[in-house]
Amino acid sequence: MSDGYRRIRIDVEEGSLLAGHPVLLQYRLAGTIGHSTEARLLPARRLAGLCRTGRFLPALFPDERRVERAIEVLRVHDALFAGASQRAIAAELFGPERISSDWRTVSDSLRSRVRRLVHEARRMAGGGYRKLLGRASDGTE
Repeated sequence: MSDGYRRIRIDVEEGSLLAGHPVLLQYRLAGTIGHSTEARLLPARRLAGLCRTGRFLPALFPDERRVERAIEVLRVHDALFAGASQRAIAAELFGPERISSDWRTVSDSLRSRVRRLVHEARRMAGGGYRKLLGRASDGTE
């Protein structure tokens, strides 16, 4: 289950959820009780919050700037694949008003930001995404 930024994964070990019958959820917690116990209970607290309120509770999902950056990089990759120019990408990400005022200025910060995003999108598409999965860029662990 996901809202696009946050997610909860539930593994079905046997049977099917499609039959419409009630299901029994079990949460396995292995290890010793200690300082890491709270972190291991967090997925159950997140699910309980979702069931109770019908939404992902922000307090149980701290903001991760990496997620927003990764989404931005994916959007840039999609735009590049579709043949968009860097200026068109900037207009889509930051709005046409900002492009008209900041695209060709002395600081050039907006163009630099777009160039960095393009570089990152190409690097990720070229295999850099493997590092996100805990693997080296050559595919080994």
